[in-house]
Amino acid sequence: MFSDSHPISIFNYCPKCGSSKFNPINEKAKKCEDCSFIYYFNTSAAVAALIFNEEGKLLLTRRAIEPHKGMLDLPGGFVDHSETAEHALIREIKEELGVTAKNLEYFGSFPNEYPYSGLSVFTLDLAYKIEVDSIKNMIAMDDISGFEFYYPEEVSMDELPSYSMKKIIEKLIE
Repeated sequence: MFSDSHPISIFNYCPKCGSSKFNPINEKAKKCEDCSFIYYFNTSAAVAALIFNEEGKLLLTRRAIEPHKGMLDLPGGFVDHSETAEHALIREIKEELGVTAKNLEYFGSFPNEYPYSGLSVFTLDLAYKIEVDSIKNMIAMDDISGFEFYYPEEVSMDELPSYSMKKIIEKLIE
């Protein structure tokens, strides 16, 4: 019923009391038979930046780490607790590219399954069209090894491991 990487398959003990009687009640939650604790495996928020150069080409990064090391991605990352999506995107752009994001314009939300340490992390990726203070001053930092610019219709979908990133590119092409 659930994949080996689905959180319901991985989390076998109640995080509150440690009981092994921690059983699925549906596809997104488990309940402990001993202490009645219910845990919902909710979606995590993530952000993605759509940055275009003066030619109208989209910036894509190369992943420097697993999962999917060496493949294309959009700059961005997870939203930290107590952080807005917009603040997370500004932080991620500074961490990954060393520049300041400005003029954020919401583009859309896209569900995704992100594999991490043998666990499926279900995300809702919030994409924003943004500008940066200087494309010329961007440098690859943090968890990216480099970046490239492509016209959206020229992006090889085989190089995008993420379902959500493919959907974002498809929507850009529409």
